[in-house]
Amino acid sequence: MADKTPKDGLQLLAADHRKVEDLFESFEKATGASAKEKIVKEICTELKVHAQIEEEIYYPEIRGKVEDDALDEAYVEHDGAKLLINELEAATPDEAYYDAKVKVLQEQIEHHVKEEEQERDNLFQQTRAADIDLEALGERLAARKAELLALAESEGLPPAEPATLKHEEV
Repeated sequence: MADKTPKDGLQLLAADHRKVEDLFESFEKATGASAKEKIVKEICTELKVHAQIEEEIYYPEIRGKVEDDALDEAYVEHDGAKLLINELEAATPDEAYYDAKVKVLQEQIEHHVKEEEQERDNLFQQTRAADIDLEALGERLAARKAELLALAESEGLPPAEPATLKHEEV
């Protein structure tokens, strides 16, 4: 069987985007609390892993080689999603606003993906134009992603940590 893992880092990130889009579509069609809960758990895990590999590896790699404003926005968009992810992971499907939170998370992710992949001068285009070894980037992303998925499977991932939002102790 051929290895289907993308060799290029941007292809790996785009494949993650497609997987999450499919999961959101599955959620929209799901009936029953347990089916919804299972899909949301997978969405949250995929998004936490994806955000972490982007923030640990991809974003630092492209800092200074792409527009700073676009990269700063990406971090803040991640943080907005992380807040909803943490709320969804602590919730059950019968709680008020559960489906609404999933829908808003979906909309946030769709907006983020559009800015990374589809808009004019998007992050992926800027990355391709920069002097970056995309295969080496892909290897690093894939290795870290495998570590995080194994951790998620064995003991679970901790709550998502916002990178840009200040938390005040009350």
